[in-house]
Amino acid sequence: MASMVRDLAIDLGTANTLVYAKGRGIVLNEPTVIALDTRSHDVLAVGDEAWQMIGRTPGYIVAVRPLREGAITDFDVTERMIRLLLRRAGMTKMNRPRVLICVPSAITSVERRAVREAARSAGASAAYLLEQPMAAAIGAGLAVHEPVGNMVVDVGGGTTETAVISLGGLVASRSVRCGGFDMDASIQAHVRHRYGIAIGERTAEEIKITIGSALPYAGEVKAEIRGREISTGQPKTVIITPEEVRVAIRDQVDLIVETVLACLGEAPPDLAQDIIEQGIYLVGGGAMLRGLGNRLANETSVAVHLVATPLECVVLGAGECLETIEQLKSLFAAADA
Repeated sequence: MASMVRDLAIDLGTANTLVYAKGRGIVLNEPTVIALDTRSHDVLAVGDEAWQMIGRTPGYIVAVRPLREGAITDFDVTERMIRLLLRRAGMTKMNRPRVLICVPSAITSVERRAVREAARSAGASAAYLLEQPMAAAIGAGLAVHEPVGNMVVDVGGGTTETAVISLGGLVASRSVRCGGFDMDASIQAHVRHRYGIAIGERTAEEIKITIGSALPYAGEVKAEIRGREISTGQPKTVIITPEEVRVAIRDQVDLIVETVLACLGEAPPDLAQDIIEQGIYLVGGGAMLRGLGNRLANETSVAVHLVATPLECVVLGAGECLETIEQLKSLFAAADA
């Protein structure tokens, strides 16, 4: 088993990285975080262990997210992280798998080459790219090869991808570098401005998950936040309401809605009719924001379906491509396009 070369699919997300091994399914699902010792340049931790260190490390240790807004911000760090992830997934010097990596549809040709080079440098025998909306549509079980319009909205940590797919290609697509992390940052900024206290990104994310929403909802409750008062440096506790959180993340939610409307408006009439009949499919971690599907349905007048596995949908779609990689190569993104 260990010596068998297994092709791998990687959903290299801004927030989380998932790895799918051919014939085995998802073998890794961890935060896209790496902890480094700035004195020795050693990698101290990656994934869950590194995520636990965010905001809690001494000065010489930094826990960083090497991808921001869906793009590689530090090639060397990303390559080291991919190398470690591939090792965890079973890659050895004698076992160099082909790797299929999911990427945002709007990344530049330079960024595409950077992703492929990172995978090749990390030890992959070959690296292919698959656009995230296409992977999401396949993972959602949509008939991407049929002459039927399918629409997916992938709300990730750093990007929101919207695409209309038919006959194995993207007929219309929109990508905006806005996602869950931007909502977290807006919550941090609101708490800092309104209450004069500083909170970390993990606390902001917890607030978003616990009481955040795109629309008012029944049974709303307030949340208690503990942070550091900026003026005194002392710990301070405040109470925040769901309405405050909605106001804080309004710009991000509005931008996601505008992106979906713009993409739907670009769809040819016949495909738009298909989408009206079968609905829009919502995937990604950010898609789980309470009320986002209802908000999109209200704005587009189209039914919106949250897929059964929004976090795993993209990598499951890529994994399905792995199982018949030679037949589905036409779906892959050009390395330099």
